[in-house]
Amino acid sequence: MLHVKRVGHAGTLDPMATGVLVVGFGHATRLLNYIVDHHKTYEATIRLGQRTTTEDAEGEIVVWPAGEREHVRAQVAALSREAIEQTISAHLLGEISQIPSAYSAVKINGKHAYDLAREGRDVVLEPRQVTIDSFDVLAVHEPDAAQGTRDVDVRVTCSAGTYIRALARDLGNMLGVGGYLTRLRRTRVGAFSVEGPHVLTARSEEYSFTTRDGRHETRMKARLGVTKEQLLDASLTMGQAARMTMPAVDITDGQARDLRYGRSIDVTVPDATAAIAHPAGREEDVVAIIIPDTKTPSQSHPTVVFPALFPDA
Repeated sequence: MLHVKRVGHAGTLDPMATGVLVVGFGHATRLLNYIVDHHKTYEATIRLGQRTTTEDAEGEIVVWPAGEREHVRAQVAALSREAIEQTISAHLLGEISQIPSAYSAVKINGKHAYDLAREGRDVVLEPRQVTIDSFDVLAVHEPDAAQGTRDVDVRVTCSAGTYIRALARDLGNMLGVGGYLTRLRRTRVGAFSVEGPHVLTARSEEYSFTTRDGRHETRMKARLGVTKEQLLDASLTMGQAARMTMPAVDITDGQARDLRYGRSIDVTVPDATAAIAHPAGREEDVVAIIIPDTKTPSQSHPTVVFPALFPDA
């Protein structure tokens, strides 16, 4: 739509998920690597009493052995909100060890785990440390007597790399009844919220293709129903995007020139920080991303430099 080569995003969504997807284009793609690591907030529905092959509603139901079915039904019917919240508080908050879903985007020898799983191969993933900042129960619905299930609405804020499907699976296993996701919506990525003024709505649609090894695949993609002008009107400026992505420091025109020549400047920053100049009467000019100078603690040097927004300034 914009006729630019550089376009990227700050983290995929599962096929069944909705919500925030941060997209950058042009020079703003250089900011995306920093947004990927931001903590994220999700709202989800966990169905207790059943399991699926993919740990979400995309997979097939795993049937309980006949001897366990009625026992699980009884446990689900007896589950209280307090028991669910106590299990979460005891085991699924703070820094935890999590095994990602076999149907995740984790790469094994260069291939996505979900591709290997769809091929019927055994997928064994190593546990990883993730941080769960909050895991709140919003509602516990009445049991579905016919299905022997109970839905729980939750809100989770967590570190990058956390799989909400895995939290649903683990909560169900800890309660002894199994569990999977029926709904997932990402409401926040760092400072970027689904309720923000720069959000555009995209619709999902299927597309099919043939892989290099001849397999026919069907995936989901998002399509924006806007014009180029509407897209540009909704987009953040580089200054706005940088300030929402990382700490920022205001610099002088002289410091801007030094940074663009690769020189350090007399500014102290704790970590990666956007250095922003203010040409008179013009839009903020993001000059560079700067980091502490290890040799001279009172200075910072550029690790990423952006071309001048106003070359004539």
